[in-house]
Formats: sequence, structure tokens, C-alpha cells
Amino acid sequence: MSSISASDALPRARRRAWIDHWEPEDDAFWQQTGRHVARRNLAFSIFAEHIGFSIWVMWTIVVLNLGNIGIALSVSEQLYLTALPNLIGAALRIPYTFAVPRFGGRLWTTISASLLLIPALALAIIVPSGWLAGLDHSTQMTVLLACAATAGFGGGNFSSSMANISFFYPEGKKGAALGLNAAGGNLGVAVAQLAVPLVIIVGVPAAVVKLPSHPVNLAYAGLIWIPFIVVAALCAWLYMDSLSQARTDKQAYVAAVRQPHTWLMSILYIGTFGSFIGYAFALPLVIRNTFPEFLASHPFIATYLAGLGFVGALVGSFARPLGGWLADRVGGARVTLATFIGMGALTVLAIAGVKERSFGVFFAAYMGIFLLAGMGNGSTYRMIPSIFSALGRRTAEETGADEARTLLSHKRQAAAVIGIAGAIGAFGGFLIQLVFRQASLGVSAAVKAAEAPAEKVAIAQAQADWSVPALWAFLGAYGIFAGLTWLFYLRPSPAQSRVPSLAYANV
Repeated sequence: MSSISASDALPRARRRAWIDHWEPEDDAFWQQTGRHVARRNLAFSIFAEHIGFSIWVMWTIVVLNLGNIGIALSVSEQLYLTALPNLIGAALRIPYTFAVPRFGGRLWTTISASLLLIPALALAIIVPSGWLAGLDHSTQMTVLLACAATAGFGGGNFSSSMANISFFYPEGKKGAALGLNAAGGNLGVAVAQLAVPLVIIVGVPAAVVKLPSHPVNLAYAGLIWIPFIVVAALCAWLYMDSLSQARTDKQAYVAAVRQPHTWLMSILYIGTFGSFIGYAFALPLVIRNTFPEFLASHPFIATYLAGLGFVGALVGSFARPLGGWLADRVGGARVTLATFIGMGALTVLAIAGVKERSFGVFFAAYMGIFLLAGMGNGSTYRMIPSIFSALGRRTAEETGADEARTLLSHKRQAAAVIGIAGAIGAFGGFLIQLVFRQASLGVSAAVKAAEAPAEKVAIAQAQADWSVPALWAFLGAYGIFAGLTWLFYLRPSPAQSRVPSLAYANV
């Protein structure tokens, strides 16, 4: 009976995990081999990224329930606790993208999924512990901020996952594939915001849950994800692959950083993904502090559904593949411009809803914003490979360089841009929360100064339009984003200007 030595097993393991020959643009290769392998990797990438997003945003629900375990925080402090994971996740996205070429998509997906155990355990063990409620306020905030920061691990997964999957698919199918991959991750936001409010009240009598203050099992908010994290890591290790050509090396990053389109797309992604993730993090708190009277009269929505904040993330997640699909057919720039115009118009409607004290108008406006932001996420990410493919063809024509080699170089630059744009776009979500926090300082100070509970409620209701200045700022930003999209990617006669436009490339 023959045996296999360790030296023999290593090459076999590498052959199973690494794919050296990959030609998705070859129709025969794609139909016979590529499509099946790409779909398998996409499926497990979606699952791991989905759990990452759920971990990333779980603090949006935790902060709403800290008062139930004896930790009282102002609106601005709560926004700090939701903004910090957003910031950490944005910062991690660039090194996470570098990790894919260093370790391979299979190994890095396994590692990044396993890291999610840290924030899940921190929330399960540290936050609900009785000693935290007994500490002074400053120490409480320090501990809470440290625990919330670890949730940023979930935000980093996006860039590595998207960069990895972009190599598996041919140019004509990237939009749908990247849209599905991102949508599966984005959907984790809605799942967390729907599941966590229900999980933390398991075992609490229904009559007690209806009270404004009631017991919660915050440990469950972390424990619920641990089995899924383990499954995601195991599936990545057992069933995913790594592509040898997926080498987004330092040279590709240097070239991408020098390319103006890298920064243009990063700015546009602030407007699309930044809006999606920023509003997803902030909306539950904004609803609670803008429509307290509505939530007071609808305790089921307030407690079991966290003010319906999860619906926006759900709508935006399902809209992302639609944006990628439309971008494949009519051009990403056209879809992106339409989404910015629509988001601006709906922001005006949201302002009217706040001023008229109409939760229905405000909520409908924001569901429309989430829909368009989700579509814009798909269309802007579809623009990136199209732009760099057009740049590669232009470079090959102008310099006489080998077209296949030049296109591969620009494909690696596109993967680098996905990491850069993903990080900057996520940072846009942090900026949205900072704008909301700045707008909340006035009402937070007034409520904190009040002594009686009834007085606090009255002040909160009187200043329920606190978010309007923030909404006006967002409206102005959407106008700028729309103008940039038209100027650089849709205006006619780009050859007559020095502006680095690619309008003719149908991006």
C-alpha cells in the first residue's frame, strides 16, 4: 500500500487550491470549465461577505438597547459607536485587497472570515457583563468603543472579495457577478438589523417587551453569528480557489494611484456606496430621534423591527444587481447619473417628510434613496473594469504594445481601484454619520440638560427636525456627484477638452 509524503501532498494541495490557467474571455474555456468554477467561488464568497456585513452593522442595533442594560448615552455618543466600525472597516479595505494576491482568494477568505469571531465574542462576553454598567461613564465609552471598533473587521471583507471575484469573470459578465457578490454582502446589513432585535428579546415576556425599558439579552447579538462564521471559514477553505493571475501587485497600485479615473470613481462611490452604508448605519438612530411620537404609538415597530431601519438595507441590497445588470446594457455612467439625480430629488422629499412630521413620507423617500443607492453601487463598480479596459485598449493603440499583456496590466489596475474605491466609498458612510452627529449636538445638549423624563421627551419632539441641515448637505453633495458623472463620462465631444473623459467608451 503506497503512502504520500508531505512533500508530495503539498504540490497536490496547491494544484487543488491554485488555478494557473484561467481564460474567461475564451468562450470555449468559459463554457467548459470557467463558468462552473467561477460560480462556485462566487457562491462561497457571497456567504462569507454576507456574514462580514452582518457583523459590521450589528452595533446599529446594539446602541439602541444599551439603555436597557443600564448604559445611558446621548445621540451623538451613539452615533460615535456606529461610526467607528464604519471608519475601521473603511481603513481595512485597502490592506484587505493587498491580501488577496499575497495569500490567494481561498486562504484570505478563510482568514478574514475567521477574524469575525473577535467582534462576535467581544459583544457576547464583554458588553452585556454586569461590571460594565457599574463603571463611570468615560470608562464605559472607552470599553464600548474598543468593542465596536472590532466590528470593523466585517467591513474589510468587501474589497478583498470584490477584487478576487473580478478576476473570475469575463468583462461582459462582471457587472452581474460583482453586483451579486456585493448584494449578498449588503444583504447582511438588513439581516442583522432584522435578526438582532428579535434575538436579544428571546425569553423576555411579550408584555414586558412592550414597555419603553425592558430586559434584553445582548450576549445573543454576538453569539448568534458564531456558527455561521465557522461555516463560512470552513467552506472557503474547502471549496474556494485562488487564481495565479490575480496579482494586484504594488506596481498595479502605483499605476492606479497615478490614474485620475481612480480618484474620480472613488468620489462617485462615496455618493453611491457611501450613501448606502452611511444611511444603513445611521437610519435606525435617525428614525428614533426624528419620529419619537410615531414609535411611541407603534411599540411593535419600535421594539421588534427597530423602527423599520432594516428595510432600506434590504431594498438597496436587492437593487445592486439590478444596477450592474442595467450598466452592462446601457452603460454604467448613464445609470450612475440617473441614480444621483433621483437621490437628490428624494432627499427633498425626505426633508418635507421631516418638516411635516410625516413618517410615511420620510420613510418612503428613504426607501427610494436606498433603491437608487443600491443601483448606483452596482453601476459604479461596473464602470471600473470598463474604464480600465478602455484605457488598456487606448494605451495599446497609442504605444503599439502587446494588447493582451496591456489589457492584463490594466485589469490588475482595475482590481486595485476596486480596493481603493471601496475604502473611500465606505469612508463616505463615516462622513454621513459625522454630519448627522453634528446636526444632533443641539438636541443632545438640550435633552441632557433636562431633568424630568417628560421634559426630555418634550424637548426631543420639539427638536425633531434636527436632521434637516444634514439632509440639505446631502442634497448638495448629490448635485456635485451628478455633475462629475456627466462631465467626465457622458458629456459630448470629450476630445476637445483636457478633462480626462472616457465618454466615448460607453462606460
